[in-house]
Amino acid sequence: MVVRENFENNLQELQNKMTEMNELTIAAFEKAFSAFKAQDVELALKVMEEDTVIDNLENEINQFVVWLMVKEQPVARDLRRIIGALKISSDIERIADFAVNIAKSTIKIGQINSLLNITNLEQMKEVSINMLNMAVTSFIDENIMLAKEVAELDDQVDNYYSETYKSITGYLREHPEETNQLVQLLFINRYLERTADHITNIAESAAYLIKGRIYDFNT
Repeated sequence: MVVRENFENNLQELQNKMTEMNELTIAAFEKAFSAFKAQDVELALKVMEEDTVIDNLENEINQFVVWLMVKEQPVARDLRRIIGALKISSDIERIADFAVNIAKSTIKIGQINSLLNITNLEQMKEVSINMLNMAVTSFIDENIMLAKEVAELDDQVDNYYSETYKSITGYLREHPEETNQLVQLLFINRYLERTADHITNIAESAAYLIKGRIYDFNT
């Protein structure tokens, strides 16, 4: 019983690290989008600098997983939980990278008249943050319904992506002098769409833990 209790404590520590990484990533995403909306270059630079903390935490999780697998040699559900945490930390790190990419685009746009109002980028960000919280919670609480809801929200982001792409490219044809900003908005549109895809991957990892079979929510 003591051995199992120690193992459960290690699993809890792994989960805590993953939760911390998720919270840092959400904070980075919110900060990056705030910089984008306010055209705040200094804040954008801060997002880029702070990304190292998230990268280091992912490395820490990777090392902890290797140690845990060698030490405990987990099987069945325990193994699925550990592998799931490893995959999820990788997806969260990629999402944090997209926050950095948004910060970089903010710097490239600079302080000019913003064309954010012709896009659905803010709506996409809000849905994505909600999705990320739901996806990680679905894994921690082993809630399959939450995982499926994440997949449904991904369709909403995809629709926003298509609408925004059409809006930006249509505006570009009429206003070629705005090419620099519009290209960056297209990049941000893509970053947000890819963010939602990675969050859907997290939901798939949760579903695999719960049901023991592979789901593909991105189709």
